[in-house]
Amino acid sequence: MRFNEAWLREWVNPDIDSDTLAHQLTMAGLEVDAVEPAAAPFTGVVVGQIVSCQPHPDADKLRVCEVSDGESSFPVVCGAPNAREGLKAPFARVGALLPGDLKIKKAKLRGEPSEGMLCGGSELGLEDRIDGLLELPEDAPVGTDIRDYLSLNDTVIEVDLTPNRADCLSLRGIAREVGVLNRTPLNEPAIEPVPATLDDRFPVTLDDSDGCPRYLGRVIRGINAAAETPLWMVERLRRAGVRAIDPIVDVTNYVLLELGQPLHAFDLAKLTGGIRVRRAQAGETLQSLDDQTLELNDDTLLIADDNGPLALAGIMGGRPSAVSETTRDLFLECAFFSPLAIAGRARRYGLHTDASHRYERGVDPALQQRALERATALILEIAGGEAGPLDETLAEDKLPEPATIELSAERVARLLGAPLDDANIVDILERLGMTVTETGAGQWSVRAPSWRFDMAIQEDLIEELARVHGYENLPSRVPAGTPAGDPAPEKELPLRRLGDTLRDRGYMEAITYSFVAPELQAKVDPDHAPLALLNPISADLGVMRTGLIAGLLSAAERNVNRQCSRLRLFETGLRFVPGPDGLAQEPMVAGLLYGSAQPAHWEGKPRPVDFYDLKGDVEALLALSQPDAFAFRPGSHPALHPGQCAEVTRDGRTVGHLGRLHPRLAAQLDLPKGLYLFELALEPLRLGRLPHFEPVSDQPRVQRDLAFVVDADVPAGEMVAAAHQACDDRLRQVHIFDLYQGDNIEAGRKSLALTLTFQDPSRTLKDAQVNDLVEAVVSQLKQQFKATLRD
Repeated sequence: MRFNEAWLREWVNPDIDSDTLAHQLTMAGLEVDAVEPAAAPFTGVVVGQIVSCQPHPDADKLRVCEVSDGESSFPVVCGAPNAREGLKAPFARVGALLPGDLKIKKAKLRGEPSEGMLCGGSELGLEDRIDGLLELPEDAPVGTDIRDYLSLNDTVIEVDLTPNRADCLSLRGIAREVGVLNRTPLNEPAIEPVPATLDDRFPVTLDDSDGCPRYLGRVIRGINAAAETPLWMVERLRRAGVRAIDPIVDVTNYVLLELGQPLHAFDLAKLTGGIRVRRAQAGETLQSLDDQTLELNDDTLLIADDNGPLALAGIMGGRPSAVSETTRDLFLECAFFSPLAIAGRARRYGLHTDASHRYERGVDPALQQRALERATALILEIAGGEAGPLDETLAEDKLPEPATIELSAERVARLLGAPLDDANIVDILERLGMTVTETGAGQWSVRAPSWRFDMAIQEDLIEELARVHGYENLPSRVPAGTPAGDPAPEKELPLRRLGDTLRDRGYMEAITYSFVAPELQAKVDPDHAPLALLNPISADLGVMRTGLIAGLLSAAERNVNRQCSRLRLFETGLRFVPGPDGLAQEPMVAGLLYGSAQPAHWEGKPRPVDFYDLKGDVEALLALSQPDAFAFRPGSHPALHPGQCAEVTRDGRTVGHLGRLHPRLAAQLDLPKGLYLFELALEPLRLGRLPHFEPVSDQPRVQRDLAFVVDADVPAGEMVAAAHQACDDRLRQVHIFDLYQGDNIEAGRKSLALTLTFQDPSRTLKDAQVNDLVEAVVSQLKQQFKATLRD
């Protein structure tokens, strides 16, 4: 919400400066994002009047003007097409300094002297309404500094509102807040009913009174749609970030900003039969004001006539019924639409308008008559015409009812940490527009005003008391006692430990959206149909993720596109998988590896990461839990390379995958091929082991190195497991120290060298005992894998 301070101070004018005002609003929950000057700095520009205007003798497009600044007249050569005798416009005298460090000097243009410059809006850093000079009203006092005349020594304030404070999406709402915070009365402009001078009416029918329980309309005839919007209104719109278009649109935008109520004007000559507020029908289309042809869904609320759709209710009007310069008669509408009937519809059609922004959050259901009268009066004042009676079509039982909430002083003191005086509580609530009825000692029944539809429970009222009383005025104290909490199970591995392990190995933690693009999700995990969002933030965030890989790939794409040559990312979070029992939400941990194995160093040439670097990182995580319970085996995953993919199992159940990014997917996403990923379920990983004491044996260890020749597709991990199965606890460790394929090894075979470490906790092993154990290992591997000892 943008507004200029001078306009606000017409409504409420506390004795505080701009900085204090911005601080007050922020501390009250209306966060001020920006405070900017209303216009760029310039000096030496006054209201000037063209006394005479003659064609330039040597240039067809130039004119020689005599311009008065109220004291003297100066010759000025001007090329503006609207320069004419009697016109009042900004006049930059010699010595003036304009935006862009443009200093005005005496000059000769095609032989004619020019002592100053007549200015358009762009020369002053304002919006150009027409091609040429900025035309000032006839009553503009000549010689007055243009900054004072246009109130350009003003400040524009931009407030970032939370969704529950839609009541402040208007100058009136902001003014109410400022008045409450400073105990300053509100000076609302008088809005009187416009007397009807016509009997003309246009019928309205509410086919969907749940979506639109109140609809007001009025016929206005004989307007001049080509009239010029007053400069004061154009400037207020500009400072609010709204471009002036024509008097009818400008008035509806102005009332929207002033009161917070959207309105819309139809060209009455383009309407047929009557207005119907209904849901769209299958196959209907509408050409919107921005010239899109929209195919309408059957849950879209429409404003229609007998010929079909006229507008998306609460969002945008249609091109066929729009007001143009030839319009002479209007049907001006103002309605209350239920937020549920509007929410999400604009985004679905790729639209976002000021009207939809307000209706989605909620508009005061008691504001429509006041807003329509205000807009009617402004239209008649600017564009002329005659107004018919105001017609209201109402389903009163469908209008929202303001909440009535019970409040206790004891609850206020408990939540705020300090008691508030009963009189102060009542005073704050009444200043906020609430009706307060005492029901007992320190007990009240509070009825919220119609514009505070975010009031629902007692805590909402207490929040209002806290922010108006001032958070800085509440006491700060350390809570007494020791915070209670459930003890962490010793057997459960803390999530922080997993993150620290990955960070120690060079990973950085990423936090991505739980929503991903449907196309990316389908490529990464085509086996699971994701949950689609009804009202996505954008088309790129349309479905819930069924795994963390999609988000990490998007993060990798952004980093790689910015010349990041070495990347390690990990993320912990939920995945969402629809199933027969509903939406399963499973905590996961995933990581991404790309680039060189080590940072560039003078000692050696960088080596690109490979599958085993990734496996080592995963093993480091498994080592925190119960490493003996996990196993690796060849696997498959739609996002991973079919020849470089492994699945991780625990007690025979798959708990995750790791491997290289699938080449096809890498090409589709324009990512490098040497990118590795892992994804593991968190719950099996966090099942750790209880620490226990194990005595250190004082008996010597005995090691034997054996090299086995096996088929190339035999997993090394299965050979290690088989070696342990062949022996008892005296085989303490099996370590793989060499892998060889090449000369003296037949094709399709490999040599795998193992170090077997034996130790008895109570006695020294003899050679015969060790030989028996080694023989058992050799026999087991020969039988299970057809392994032979290498010569």
